[in-house]
Amino acid sequence: MKSQIAATAALLATISLAVPAIAEDVQHLRQLLATKQCPQCNLSGAGFALADLSGANLSGADLSRANLSRANLSGANLAGANLSGASLFGVNLAGANLTGANLTGADLRESYLVNASMVSANVNGANFQAAVGIPNYAATAEEFYTWGVVEGQKGDQGGAIAHFNQALALKPQFAAAYFARGVARYQAGDRQGAVLDSQRAAEIFTVQGNMQGYQTAQLFIKEITTPPKQPGSGGGNLMNFLGGIGSLLLQMLL
Repeated sequence: MKSQIAATAALLATISLAVPAIAEDVQHLRQLLATKQCPQCNLSGAGFALADLSGANLSGADLSRANLSRANLSGANLAGANLSGASLFGVNLAGANLTGANLTGADLRESYLVNASMVSANVNGANFQAAVGIPNYAATAEEFYTWGVVEGQKGDQGGAIAHFNQALALKPQFAAAYFARGVARYQAGDRQGAVLDSQRAAEIFTVQGNMQGYQTAQLFIKEITTPPKQPGSGGGNLMNFLGGIGSLLLQMLL
């Protein structure tokens, strides 16, 4: 009997300790919605979809796994905030301060990041598909390249080219990025641009001693510049090439 009483008492003590923490979280939620001032707040898992949080002060706040889909966070202060695993799909982060923020695994698809500060932000595993305005310094050339390949596989050649442009801005001798941009340009209907980029890629591959890359670029140039021998024939090799282009482009990073 005594052991049962002790167990019950322990359970009640645990509940009593947990209640203030839960109440404090709700208080933080109300504080943010009422004042837009909630630095260091615990808002983990909270729902703010479509909320107007423009100019809000959320510096150092815990927003891990929060739902901020299509919220307006323009001009918000999110410096040092924990946004790991958060849904930021379609969110407006124009001019926001994300310095030192943790965006690990965050969903930033279709987000708007023009003029956002992302210095020292951790974007490992974040999804930037169709995002607009990602600062060049927010990621490595290889990350921009990978995002470009993913965009291309999804059929968004414009988005792919934008990412490859950023990769090349960071790493001007990135042969694979030139080649990938050439492929994207060809798929977007820009044959001349595709040839120019592929030729540049072949030149850099040669200088770097990458004969496989050089041969791949030359094969692509040949396929897109050589007309079929008979009308309505040919094109099979090119179609096969393009069908596996995504995996090929990713292998070029290895």
